[in-house]
Amino acid sequence: MTVPEIEASALPDDAYLLDVREQEEWVAGHAPDAAHIPMTQIQQRVDEVPADRTVYVVCRVGGRSLQVAAWLNQLGREAVNVGGGMQSWEAARRPMVSETGQQPFVA
Repeated sequence: MTVPEIEASALPDDAYLLDVREQEEWVAGHAPDAAHIPMTQIQQRVDEVPADRTVYVVCRVGGRSLQVAAWLNQLGREAVNVGGGMQSWEAARRPMVSETGQQPFVA
């Protein structure tokens, strides 16, 4: 199955962004309006993912998010992988926040 992909710089402002990285990665830095469900929890928490809109999935570099997007698409959802992950997000100078009060970074 081919998974659609989008560059971080092209992500729509009103996109539903699902970050599937682990907790410590999320804490270090993430997109301000992203939802967070680690890849290891996605099967148990899939009901938290909207079924009525496109879900853009992001991780650190794009591998985990590709797997999650493919799985969501197999379920009949509309999921798009964010190519290059949060590293591309940071390189595109998209906004980031941290949960520590420190300067956000991609862990």
